Amino acid sequence: MSRTRAWRRLGRAAVGLVLLMGAAAAGVWWLNVRGEAPIADPAPAFAASAAQVERGRYLALAGNCAGCHTAPGGAAYAGGVGIATPFGTVYAGNLTPDEATGLGRWSADHFWRALHHGRSRDGRLLTPAFPYTSYTQLQREDSDALYAWLRTLPAVSQPNRQQGLRFPYNTQAALAVWRALYFRAASFEPVPSQSAQWNRGAYLVGGLGHCMACHGPRNALGAPEAARPGEVGGGGLLADQGWYAPALDDSREAGVMRWREDDVVALLRDGRNAHAGVSGPMAEVVYRSTQHLSDADLRAMAGYLRTLPDRAAAAPAPPPAPASPAPEGQMLRGERIYAQQCAWCHGAQGQGQSGAFPPLAGNRALNMAGTRNLVQMLRQGGYLPATAGNPRPHGMPPFGHALEDADIADVLTYVRGSWGNRGAALTLGDVARR
Repeated sequence: MSRTRAWRRLGRAAVGLVLLMGAAAAGVWWLNVRGEAPIADPAPAFAASAAQVERGRYLALAGNCAGCHTAPGGAAYAGGVGIATPFGTVYAGNLTPDEATGLGRWSADHFWRALHHGRSRDGRLLTPAFPYTSYTQLQREDSDALYAWLRTLPAVSQPNRQQGLRFPYNTQAALAVWRALYFRAASFEPVPSQSAQWNRGAYLVGGLGHCMACHGPRNALGAPEAARPGEVGGGGLLADQGWYAPALDDSREAGVMRWREDDVVALLRDGRNAHAGVSGPMAEVVYRSTQHLSDADLRAMAGYLRTLPDRAAAAPAPPPAPASPAPEGQMLRGERIYAQQCAWCHGAQGQGQSGAFPPLAGNRALNMAGTRNLVQMLRQGGYLPATAGNPRPHGMPPFGHALEDADIADVLTYVRGSWGNRGAALTLGDVARR
């Protein structure tokens, strides 16, 4: 083959590669803008009624917007909260109507595009730490109500912090590819065969409540592993917070399909019921959000959650092989620690105290395969939220200062293996990795 022919072939291959890359880039671009309507400039006038503003205030509570957009000790909704992710830290933005640093120059169309399409006012793609993968289901009238209420807040001049994502996750190109693979704007579609109440619950849980953001599994790139936006299932690992959000579709974890509706409502409204109490990140959700919802909306959410297919029933686990008993020495050490530190509140037989301290005997949190939350509770403590229905909640103090990792492993092994509980023993390594 002559040198000229070789160069020609190499040239054709290079041109083909360039064309292929161009086509891929065009495809990614199209996947990121599909369904977006152009935004009018200048924006049309926006006049909000008092009822619309009040609805927006309520929706902000339902979505727990303050949880990410109000820093401890900071101005309300002025942003600055750092959200830890496996890819770096994302800082929530300023939602007040400040012209320079907040939403003062945003139109209702810009705000809707951010919620529905995950794009900022200036056209930048937003990171999915802002849960537009769930908010995409919001109806336009709810977006406008939220926008109307945010415009009534005092304007706070607080520049948004630079995002702390690592390369390449901090690039728009990487985010565009991620969105092309895993995100598509989608409106909520009621299920005709279900009641209006059930559909309202599905809308709140899957959309504004963005429960999937914590309770849903994610792949290695942080994308929700669900067939549809907002679909609830699996259980989510909040790795950078040290907690596991148990699965809502599994009665062995956080599924409520075997509870009465009143019990589900009580947990969301008061933070506790006869079966369980909330702690960790969920305590904040109840404190800031769900305790403020109407009874109708709480019952809608409860009704929806109670109808989720139970993975424990649909695919029951095979009978477990007889577990190796925990080492006798570890059980004895754990029993001694329990008697010294735990029995005062939880009882000598793990029976708890009604209305105060939950029973440990038969406690499903203790019998779950994962022990991350148990280690967190012992180290950091666990506090129920103060609510109207439980204004003076009891709490569990932290024991991280008093118990070594080996002590935590021993006492958890003891309570997981006593009073009918069947949890496996913990090793020192199990605790040290948490």
